[in-house]
Amino acid sequence: MRVLALLALLVACAAGVPAPLSDKPQLDGRIVGGSTTTIQNYPYQVSLQYGGSHICGGSIISANYVLTAAHCVIGSASQHRVRVGSTNSNSGGTIYQVAQTIVHGSYSSRTMDYDVALLRTSTAISGSSSVATIGLESGVVSVGTSAVVTGWGTTSEGGSASTTLRQVIVPIVSDASCNSAYASYGGITARMICAGYTSGGRDACQGDSGGPLVANGRLVGVVSWESVAPDLTFLECTPRFQPFEVGSKVTLESKY
Repeated sequence: MRVLALLALLVACAAGVPAPLSDKPQLDGRIVGGSTTTIQNYPYQVSLQYGGSHICGGSIISANYVLTAAHCVIGSASQHRVRVGSTNSNSGGTIYQVAQTIVHGSYSSRTMDYDVALLRTSTAISGSSSVATIGLESGVVSVGTSAVVTGWGTTSEGGSASTTLRQVIVPIVSDASCNSAYASYGGITARMICAGYTSGGRDACQGDSGGPLVANGRLVGVVSWESVAPDLTFLECTPRFQPFEVGSKVTLESKY
């Protein structure tokens, strides 16, 4: 029983977030070969804002909690806000102040293991057709399963970040293939999962750090780190962690 913490596309770098000091390869976070979409299709998606600007993605998992990547959390909670219910990262929707940031206790900025964090909002997030929670996957997702990554990353190398929400479909990759592709970097940990295309696949998407990886309507990971490996056109790796019970704030907090 494992919940996958999505690949942390370091769109953070492009958006002004300091890159973590990691042994893992990192790219500039972009959605390539994907397409624009609307928040109504992904109402759980949020834009994490720092100093009034978009820095990372995140997912609404309960009325007061957003799940994101640990490396997206900078400074005090008061400096963070989340924009919900908007297709655009820089306008629309509703802004909620973050009251508390809870970084996973085992997070390592060097290995990117356990790269997940919870953001508790100061007031409950109101639901609507463009704002909704998403459940967490508590089981194993089969290799080859189609998953969707969404975010506001740049759409070309060296380009500026998209202000319009984008999406891309990627298949889950086996641990063996991922470990082989990343052998020179020490492979992945037991808590990481990969998704992407093998050689000959269409252009891949690299979504926002902290953003969601969703399969079968459930959140299976949080964008953490990614790169183009020698034998894969695109590969995303994310930390796995023990499943939450979304309905219980106490349980959520006790996992960190």
